[in-house]
Amino acid sequence: MKIQSLILILWPVALVAASTCPVRAQALDIEWVEVAGRTVIVHYDLEDENPLHAYTVNLFSSADNFANPLVKLSGDVGNEIKPGNDKRIRWNITEELGLFAGEIELEVRAKMYVPFMKMTEFDTRTKYKRGKNYPLVWRSGNPGGQIDIELLLDGVRVSSDRNVPNTGKFDWQIPPGAKPSSGYQLKFTNTKSRDETFVTEPFKVVAQIPMIAKAAAAAALGVTIILLANRKEGGGTVEPDLPDFDTVPGN
Repeated sequence: MKIQSLILILWPVALVAASTCPVRAQALDIEWVEVAGRTVIVHYDLEDENPLHAYTVNLFSSADNFANPLVKLSGDVGNEIKPGNDKRIRWNITEELGLFAGEIELEVRAKMYVPFMKMTEFDTRTKYKRGKNYPLVWRSGNPGGQIDIELLLDGVRVSSDRNVPNTGKFDWQIPPGAKPSSGYQLKFTNTKSRDETFVTEPFKVVAQIPMIAKAAAAAALGVTIILLANRKEGGGTVEPDLPDFDTVPGN
């Protein structure tokens, strides 16, 4: 597999503190690309004279003609990436493309981080029940258009609601068959600019009926079976043997 050099770097218009101030220096330099098994590691430097700036960094490939950002990534990629040297993007090519063979071109794009949305009524400390509906409420820096809302479990998509109007609210249902886990996240993606994403912190999904309630129901069923088993064949009943309360210590 040949990894060719990265091509395109996108930058926003540089910020100027005042009309007489010089433009701040910004640069993204690809240092080198290595292949470790089926993992591609892109090493880069992200330079900015203002260390408080943050960037959105995405990796694209020629596999889809650079249409959508790659997703099987880890490291210094995504939103709120701070400037610095020896940044690394790790890409699992097998998970992304399967048994790929041949040449592929990679492209890094970076732009100033501006969150396109912020959740206002979603508490990740809450235990959410599968099969139930919950209202999602958010504020968008770019209202209008449409977004995709995906439910992820440990980074893998479980369900999705496509082309949801970006109106700031949505009645969202957790799939009834969702596996109870604390590794769920919601991912929001701008359908017109798929590098604009927002991912919540992990939250927990639980079953609607707690296990203790299920155990209690099973115990009640067992008592019913015992009472039915004590019926006489002729239609009468046999009284179950009960303890003699006169002989119970303390009575």
